Amino acid sequence: MMPTTNRRKQKQGKDTAVQGTNDSSVVSKVSAAAQGYFHDHFLQHFVCKVSRRAPLINRGYYVRWRAVDHCVRRFLHVTENCPQRQILSLGAGFDSLYFRLHADGALASTVVFEVDFPDVARRKSALITSNATLRETLDPQLSSPTGAVYVCSAQYRLLGLDIREESQVKEALGSAGLDWTVPTLILSEVVLTYMETKWSDVVVSWAAKLLPHSLFVMYEQIHPHDPFGSIMQDHFNKLNSTLHALRQYPDAATQTRRFLDKGWEQCVCVDMNDFYLRLVPEEERRRVDVLEPFDEYEEWHQKCSHYFILTASRGSCTAQALLTNPPATAVQPSQSVAVLGVSAVSVSVEGLGMASASLSPGRLLLTGGSSRGGRGAASRLLLRDRGDWRSVSVEPSQDLGVRLYHTVTSLPGGGLVVYGGRSSPLNPITGLFKITLDPCDLPPPAESESEDRGVVKLCVERMLCSGNSALPPPRWRHTATIISHKGEDFLFVFGGKNQCEAALSDAHFLCVDQQHWTEMPVEGAAPAARHSHSASSYQGGVVVFGGLDRSSVPLGDMVVLRPTDEGFIWERIEVQPPPVPRYSHSAHVIGDQLVLVGGVWLHSDGVPGVAVINLTTRGSVEFRLDTTSVPWPLMLHSFCCELTDSEEPELVLIGGGGNCFSFGTHLNPQLVTVDLRPALT
Repeated sequence: MMPTTNRRKQKQGKDTAVQGTNDSSVVSKVSAAAQGYFHDHFLQHFVCKVSRRAPLINRGYYVRWRAVDHCVRRFLHVTENCPQRQILSLGAGFDSLYFRLHADGALASTVVFEVDFPDVARRKSALITSNATLRETLDPQLSSPTGAVYVCSAQYRLLGLDIREESQVKEALGSAGLDWTVPTLILSEVVLTYMETKWSDVVVSWAAKLLPHSLFVMYEQIHPHDPFGSIMQDHFNKLNSTLHALRQYPDAATQTRRFLDKGWEQCVCVDMNDFYLRLVPEEERRRVDVLEPFDEYEEWHQKCSHYFILTASRGSCTAQALLTNPPATAVQPSQSVAVLGVSAVSVSVEGLGMASASLSPGRLLLTGGSSRGGRGAASRLLLRDRGDWRSVSVEPSQDLGVRLYHTVTSLPGGGLVVYGGRSSPLNPITGLFKITLDPCDLPPPAESESEDRGVVKLCVERMLCSGNSALPPPRWRHTATIISHKGEDFLFVFGGKNQCEAALSDAHFLCVDQQHWTEMPVEGAAPAARHSHSASSYQGGVVVFGGLDRSSVPLGDMVVLRPTDEGFIWERIEVQPPPVPRYSHSAHVIGDQLVLVGGVWLHSDGVPGVAVINLTTRGSVEFRLDTTSVPWPLMLHSFCCELTDSEEPELVLIGGGGNCFSFGTHLNPQLVTVDLRPALT
């Protein structure tokens, strides 16, 4: 058994690490406020200097701030006629809630109690008393600190104590003037999860027992076992700040049951995607969209799916302040019991936002994207020799430049077309390039891993395209697919986004042989504007699935563009059961089946594997992937996916990954293949 002194030192070390998360959090909140995500000029007084965080971090802290503020304002609204009410903030850190609400005149008949470790409370007290802006919100004559109380004003009390000790909490808060009988809002922003679960359960229980007319608001993490969750857990483990609650309460359902079992009468728990899309007005979301250049939708939605906001109530007056439950999901996918095998390939290729296409059987070209070395990853040729893959360097005759989220499309007569993309969210790439490869220039099969495999030369030519109509505006996250009409091939460009439009709905036809943008008659209702969708060649036309709409909501519709005598016609296909809406996926038509691979979805457990839609019967089935034999985590978004030329139906997945909020960047380290046989038989 560990000696008592050693256990105490270990506990103190972990407590110190947890206190460090407060410092990081307040710096990020200050950054978000400085960029206009929310108004709070008090936060800056709790940091040494303002440091600008990345847009993804700013958005993440904005939605956290917005969710807590929503619950606070709701509580204050439903209790506005109460003669007395309280806010009890657990693990408050350097939060500025009291100062902000005081400046807004929102604290009528309200006292704010903040509790944190004594060291944190001592530091915060020193900051408050030494800062004129903060100090003037308090009584002119502050009471002298006594016991656990570090600041004592008429409407603000700051205490330093360990909330895990119920008796200590009851005595200290009672002495500080907390009234256990009046409506009380209890706040916990990423606090309880740092405690061992037995202690956090104690806090949930004593709050329900001691405060019979209260609303508990908690913001924490969920979903620890998927790829993003794995990166998230590793990050906090490295900080010596383990997320203990995730072991016993890994999702919204178990967190809800936890509160109901610990004495709370009602409980509503929603993830941050649901909160943001359902409870933040669209006008406010549009305002946020234009604050900073942004193009990290996958990472944003994954971050939001791994955090929740929970409200639990005791007593009739606070029940009115509960969050509203999300509507029952209308999407009930058909889940196959079969799983698809995933195998690792001993070829190291990292990158996201790349584009790939087949030059010929067993020859795949990768272009663009970004990797650990930055944007503009070098083009690579993947060759399959005697069933084994290898990577070969290429030397293009022209530099394709830095580009992400572009398209590379195989041409029927040979060669590839590179179109669109961006170097940054403010800089789209214009123009088209045609790439050809001299088959005689391919290196012979390598006899060993160490053998020099040479460099393949690519002929890259800028395509000078004419047009009898306006040329397509620049774009990225679009699709470019080969279709045909009366024996003539066209590059069909659809959707995407650019620096001016959140999503595009226009369609353009490039006659490949004549290098001419032409107008084609198209009947039927065009699909909604979207980006990050898929479009696959099908019976001379194209089948479009999913994507993100202008409001950044995933789509789950399927639309087919079919050739007619005069031109083309859009036809909407109703699939039953409907596939889960998704985006940033890949798709291929194999026979009469559309195969969807990976991507990002919001309102379903786990992460997307493979979905198969029968284009004849219009039925769909979802398949999980068996990833036990490949490097984990495997992130299937912003990746490339190609059909192999093997006798059995097989996919090769290349690259993928992303910036996992503030937890680090993950890039899939090597190629993997997916066996489609169970899905197609």
